[in-house]
Amino acid sequence: MSYINLMYLHLATVVPCFIIGTILLLIKKGTNTHKNFGRVYMILMLITAGITLFMPAEVGPRIFNHFGWIHSFSFLAIYTVPTAYLAIKKGNVKAHKRKMILLYFGAIIIAGGFTFTPGRYLYNLFFS
Repeated sequence: MSYINLMYLHLATVVPCFIIGTILLLIKKGTNTHKNFGRVYMILMLITAGITLFMPAEVGPRIFNHFGWIHSFSFLAIYTVPTAYLAIKKGNVKAHKRKMILLYFGAIIIAGGFTFTPGRYLYNLFFS
């Protein structure tokens, strides 16, 4: 699959994550709506993180001629989603909440912000 196709697939999964994640931060916690949106959010975050691992870094230094600094957010998601899920299944609401806030702000807000830096596709799309 080409880089462009992977990028569009990534955008198709991460944009709903941004919307659902924002909703989850704003609505009452523990409701069926929260749980159902949360399941969709977690699945989409794992899919979007997995997709990015196949996308080579285009900007900055690379490890193994493929991974860049932005890939660290993919690994963050791959670690955080299952541990947040296990935390809530064990009744550890505090750990679940902490991990989900870290995931949203780290993997969506901060990583998303980096995608608007010069040299990246979204920067060129919106600012060039």
